[in-house]
Amino acid sequence: MHCSSLLLEEPIRMSSILEPSKPSFFPAMTKIVGTLGQKSRSVDTIARCLDSGMSVARFDFSWGDREYHQETLENLKAAIKSTKKLCAVMLDTVGPELQVVNKTERPISLQAETLVVLTPDQNKEATSNLLPLNFNGLSKAVKQGDTIFIGQYLFTGSETTSVWLEVTEVHGDDVTCLIKNSATLAGSLYTLHVSQIRIDLPTLTDKDKEVISTWGLQNNIDFLSLSYTRHAEDICHAREFLSKLGDLKQTQIFAKIENIEGLTHFDEILREADGIILSRGNLGIDLPPEKVFLFQKAAIYKCNVAGKPAVVTRVVDTMTDNLRPTRAEATDVANAVLDGSDAILLGAETLRGLYPVDTISTVGKICAEAEKVFNQDLYFKKTVKYVGEPMSHLESIASSAVRAAIKVKASVIICFTSSGRTARLIAKYRPTMPVISVVIPQLKTNQLRWTFTGAFEARQSLIVRGLFPMLADPRHPAESTSGTNESILKVALDHGKAFGIIKPHDRVVVCQKLGDSSVVKIIELED
Repeated sequence: MHCSSLLLEEPIRMSSILEPSKPSFFPAMTKIVGTLGQKSRSVDTIARCLDSGMSVARFDFSWGDREYHQETLENLKAAIKSTKKLCAVMLDTVGPELQVVNKTERPISLQAETLVVLTPDQNKEATSNLLPLNFNGLSKAVKQGDTIFIGQYLFTGSETTSVWLEVTEVHGDDVTCLIKNSATLAGSLYTLHVSQIRIDLPTLTDKDKEVISTWGLQNNIDFLSLSYTRHAEDICHAREFLSKLGDLKQTQIFAKIENIEGLTHFDEILREADGIILSRGNLGIDLPPEKVFLFQKAAIYKCNVAGKPAVVTRVVDTMTDNLRPTRAEATDVANAVLDGSDAILLGAETLRGLYPVDTISTVGKICAEAEKVFNQDLYFKKTVKYVGEPMSHLESIASSAVRAAIKVKASVIICFTSSGRTARLIAKYRPTMPVISVVIPQLKTNQLRWTFTGAFEARQSLIVRGLFPMLADPRHPAESTSGTNESILKVALDHGKAFGIIKPHDRVVVCQKLGDSSVVKIIELED
């Protein structure tokens, strides 16, 4: 197992614990994905979420119709305009999710040591003894002794809102189960998870395809979170579907790993996906509790060396109802950062939580503190060793830029890029300073109309640790021997100065292309 040791200097760190954290324009290098919903969809709340550090807005289609999410997205656009903070959009698919259908929405009380029947007949009313499902193949997938878990919204693990069942009998299409703990299911949506059993449903369902081809296409989504990814073919199928939907061929696909099947095929999934979401809610049910941290560390390490973003979920569940996380949760956030996570994904905490803004702010502060003791030197050496020699041209430039920035104690790295690839490679080496990714738009035509690229590339860097994008003037080419790059550089430097991350006499490392050559240069700023 690959782990990085802490860069802790005891006398200094112990004395600095009581010092207040210094405010910064970038709350943390680690990014925060916030799920927008009931408690976080007004323009004012979204604006405060953006100001607190949210850089990606997630739209979960497990609930709510297209009109509801469109209204939320329009509010997001208004908040972006008022705060002048860039934010990417992630569409989260439903996938092969099993749900209990409770049309009356009345609370259902389940008593321990009694029996309940799971039936595919959705015309029947949900009661304490009968739970209709949206799936008719459960009786063929399970056997006596199997474990089934039903949770309210997302799996919280709370013994009052989640219930464990043990299959006692399978009769026709119905499955009879023994209730293992008393619980009350409240609301209209409870998801059902069968531990370590394959559910024979497509990963990208017809409902998902309809949402993507309408809402997703209309809004040019930046990321597709592919729920219940189980094989590399799931990614290939989704990418083929997106390739037929105009601009969505640029949409990045993040594989959501949430069961044993996805874990088993992790390496081939990682090769095909643009990034990975470690969905610890479901994984924590499929895996024994003592194994969850091992998967997290191994999976994040593999994402890091592949240079692909790793996103961790379910870190501050109790902040759904409380203003402060538990000590264990605060430590969990820090450990996710020290393991190498690019982003933290907040689900129920911001979707229906009482304190969405405070949650984002608190998680950002914990991330920032953890980043201060992240052992970048050890991480850099391990990454260089893994890449090996001879390095590719771009890999060599990226690692050299990071090495130079650390040696001269640069305040920032500025990278000129068209595709975003060079900036992502620089971020792969986890520099201790922010990377301003200056995306140079390119003019393209399909013989019918001219379009500029660049907006997708800029927003998609908002999920990568340490990358902070800005979109350059499209009249300037990405590769130039003239002074145009110098004018763009001046804009980037002014941008950094305006937000207080670049000060007089600071050193700045610039990575850019001049003609056919890639150049890394060090600038020392004057007054």
